[in-house]
Amino acid sequence: MISYDLQCPEEHVFEAWFSNSDAYGEQVKKKAVACPVCGSTKVEKTIMAPRIAKSESGQSNDIPPAAMKKMLVKLRETVEENCDYVGADFPEEARKIHYGEAEHRDIYGEASDQEAGELAEEGVEFGRIPWVPPTDS
Repeated sequence: MISYDLQCPEEHVFEAWFSNSDAYGEQVKKKAVACPVCGSTKVEKTIMAPRIAKSESGQSNDIPPAAMKKMLVKLRETVEENCDYVGADFPEEARKIHYGEAEHRDIYGEASDQEAGELAEEGVEFGRIPWVPPTDS
């Protein structure tokens, strides 16, 4: 199971659970996910804080900053190894893939906040991750 924080155009934020990320995409495409406040089916993922589990003693299992950085560096390495870098052309390439004008492939690059908002409004699925330097230099 996966939980997403979702938001409608009226900026109502709500949580929804899906069996996996593909199920989320299918349900949103079919307009089967609706805002519980206004009923809008135009919803998108919003930035959400990671869930920090509590131990049996009730204390938070906070991740030390060094460990978090190590995980983010590993995430960057995984993205760089498995995705095509398209740089500032990211919004254009993401649209081409979304609308079937280009063959599907995993890409990464840069987009301004405005460009990211426009992509989200169009229903282009993407994620934003903190991009940390690969090494301490």
